[in-house]
Amino acid sequence: MITQDSIEALKARLDVVDVVGSYIELKKAGANFKAPCPFHDEKTGSFVVSPSKQIYHCFGCGAGGDSVKFVMEYEKLNYPEALEKLASSYNFSLSYTDNKDNKPRSQLMEKVSEWYQGLLTSKPSALSYIKERGIYESSVEKFGIGYAPDSNATINYIKSQMLNMSEAVDMGVVGYNEENRTTYARFIERITFPIHSANGTVVGFGGRTITGHQAKYINSPETKFFNKSRLFYAYHHAKHDIYKKHEIIITEGYLDVVMLHQAGFTNAVATLGTALTVEHLPLLRKGEAKVIMAYDGDGAGRAAALKAAKLLSASGFNGGVVIFEGGQDPADMVQKGAIEELSDMFRKPKPFIEFVIDETLSLYNLSDPKAKETAMHEGIAYLKTLSAMLQEEYKPYLASRLGISPSFVRLTNKPQTNQNNPLIQKNSHRDMWELSLIKTVLEHPHLIDQILDALDPSLLQFHSQEFAMAIQGNREAPTLMAILVDETIVALKDEKALRAELIAFLSKHYERKLKKINMQSSVSFEEKAFYIRLYRGKIAKLKQGELVTARD
Repeated sequence: MITQDSIEALKARLDVVDVVGSYIELKKAGANFKAPCPFHDEKTGSFVVSPSKQIYHCFGCGAGGDSVKFVMEYEKLNYPEALEKLASSYNFSLSYTDNKDNKPRSQLMEKVSEWYQGLLTSKPSALSYIKERGIYESSVEKFGIGYAPDSNATINYIKSQMLNMSEAVDMGVVGYNEENRTTYARFIERITFPIHSANGTVVGFGGRTITGHQAKYINSPETKFFNKSRLFYAYHHAKHDIYKKHEIIITEGYLDVVMLHQAGFTNAVATLGTALTVEHLPLLRKGEAKVIMAYDGDGAGRAAALKAAKLLSASGFNGGVVIFEGGQDPADMVQKGAIEELSDMFRKPKPFIEFVIDETLSLYNLSDPKAKETAMHEGIAYLKTLSAMLQEEYKPYLASRLGISPSFVRLTNKPQTNQNNPLIQKNSHRDMWELSLIKTVLEHPHLIDQILDALDPSLLQFHSQEFAMAIQGNREAPTLMAILVDETIVALKDEKALRAELIAFLSKHYERKLKKINMQSSVSFEEKAFYIRLYRGKIAKLKQGELVTARD
């Protein structure tokens, strides 16, 4: 059997847009993606994939589920087979409870990381560097910053702790020389920065030389656990605030991240010595975060920012670019105390599309007609990677930057009809208030008790069945998946918004009840008087802002 921990780790790596998009062509439609359903014959795109909910749903046939369910249905596989298929596609090693050769990995990386951390205080030159860069002791502890000594010391430590040397080689802590069959430490006389997976497990290290080595920074080699093109440094520290703020700051270096967190920008992460790649996108899609790329202003930094902005804008991400000029980086600005200036820069990044157009045109001599024409064609080619609406929106911008008439910017797109039309449900009646309440239950289950205290499910006139399923947590029901992926249905933001809506709903409900009881002639005087007092009392409390319960 595949272990549950292994299954959860694989699912955390999957992105439903990435998985489904590898089988069928998806088109952006607002916050979601649409396509003709692969599970029944249709010409219209009633099949919707939601990156924020990590599910798919067909409004035509009702098919729906997560990434694993899609592969099961599309490939006609059972659950374990689908997991193995996805694990193979994502270069992920599953663990099995009945396989002696596939044991969960040991705590080797954590032990080596702790040992490095303990050595930091015994190395004056390393401590001096930490102090010079303005790094607090609390940051050293938070990020597990350490020091890797000479090679022999590391090899001897691994042996003395009776750790598996073969595993140390597999994990990239130690290298193996095939010619003379000797082992050696990969990190020698460097300040170390442990690199974690998204769930907080140490999977590699970054090292910064303090002895003038030609390679200022090095990273662990690629292993089955460490893929630098899929990970961000400090993501496990930042993910809570990324989800909370719906914003992620991506920098180029470890020290930038450490100093930004130190200054309160706790949603900052860094790429691992590589440019942003398409393999990073599944992690970025989680949480629907606005992406801010914070790059150096030198040639290499601008080139990397341009590449990243093209990738992110073409992939439908919201956000922009902040360029640090004058040889400065975020760490330098934090050390100088320029926190407010940094805040302003992050608040006003240059939008991806404008940045790409401006940077692209800056590479050409626009006073030369031939160069201007080439620049225009490159700008048009970029615009064609965007949605039809954005192409039309930014066509005048490209023209104005080139100093030409918009008529010269010919995009020649076929009209895309109904791309952003609201999703249509087949129900005879859709009560948006009730649907909004149901979506609130699905997205904020901690509010269920407050809802049930005030609201009897029978009060819902049109969607009481869906409400009951939502309360039971039956999220895989087709009708609930339809509600989750429907952008026209908006969940209530928080407890305050829910309270206000419940008060308004219950006020109207009890006013209708009062009117109805007053008009009834078949009810005895005593019973009518009882209900009139009851309903008037509830209405009075609601008008005062007090949320009455069903038991009041």
